[in-house]
Amino acid sequence: MTEGTGQVTAGVTVEHHLLAEVVTRQLEAMLSVGKYAAVKLLLEPVQPVDVAEAIGNLPQNLQAIAFRLLSKDEAISVYEYLDTVTQQNLLSLLRSGEMQEVMEEMSPDDRARLFEELPAKVVRQLLDQLSPEERKVTAELLGYEAETAGRLMTTEYIALKENQTALEALDIVRRRARDTETIYSLYVTDNERRLTGILSLRDLVTADPHTFIRDVMTEEVLSVRTNTDQEKVARTIQRYDFLAVPVVDLEQRLVGIVTVDDVIDVIEQEATRDLYAAG
Repeated sequence: MTEGTGQVTAGVTVEHHLLAEVVTRQLEAMLSVGKYAAVKLLLEPVQPVDVAEAIGNLPQNLQAIAFRLLSKDEAISVYEYLDTVTQQNLLSLLRSGEMQEVMEEMSPDDRARLFEELPAKVVRQLLDQLSPEERKVTAELLGYEAETAGRLMTTEYIALKENQTALEALDIVRRRARDTETIYSLYVTDNERRLTGILSLRDLVTADPHTFIRDVMTEEVLSVRTNTDQEKVARTIQRYDFLAVPVVDLEQRLVGIVTVDDVIDVIEQEATRDLYAAG
């Protein structure tokens, strides 16, 4: 998923729901009479998360029409925010070729969460349509136990080496920024991919260009294991106000990161359980 702060006030949440309701009503009215150009203009300034909620509130027969009217980049962003039921509905309504590019460009963790809700036969078909690299990543994530850091994490992060200079590292960040979930936390590994340090984008940008990463990184890194329970991961991110936490395997090799966006649902589920338990 894309990065965010995860801090949403009740007032803002209400405003977003009202916006989605308004957009939904306008969408349904326009789609019903075939005003597709007007739909594109309506959705253009709306944030992907609000477009997703609006499409999810449409009758099923109109969901696919609305989704088809999005540009490729918009469709990829919006699809990740759709609820699982709507995602599955679109998969069944749209031709496989139309969804192939969306599946390919989805964040690996979001794709894995969708696949675990689908029938095994459908998952096999979708996996076959992915590129070898994306197929391998998705299969690896699905191989971790449910409700663990391994299942929650994404493999889209930036890892640097201790012997790289700040100038070399900045070039890596520039080249990979579009394909990673966060650039604000940068992780450092040795030649065996073991996690050895962390530094912020601010530290990197302000460092002397010829300084080695090992001289500006922080060696004390708080991480979680792939088998760490998702609630513990969520509490760790919440307690330390992290944007992301690195995930390592049993050999301390960096294998992914869990972002604050990835644990928002976990935090909400835990709060709901605590509320019912208290009642």
